[in-house]
Amino acid sequence: MPIPPTMDELLADLSRKIKDGTYPSGSQLPSGRKLADEFDVSKSTISRAVALLREHGVLVGRPGRGVFVAESDRR
Repeated sequence: MPIPPTMDELLADLSRKIKDGTYPSGSQLPSGRKLADEFDVSKSTISRAVALLREHGVLVGRPGRGVFVAESDRR
């Protein structure tokens, strides 16, 4: 059974996927549940990671719509 990633590893993985175009600029992230399943972590861990990336301007929340990758010029 694989060991779930640490928060630092999770943040690095999400950032890498944004940089490599897996989640392109302006695109909506998958749901928290899908990300939790993808990274083998709890939904609350994903929520914390997303909150940190929002604080750093990497992601933006749109009420009622979801979380999106910030446009390149906003990062």
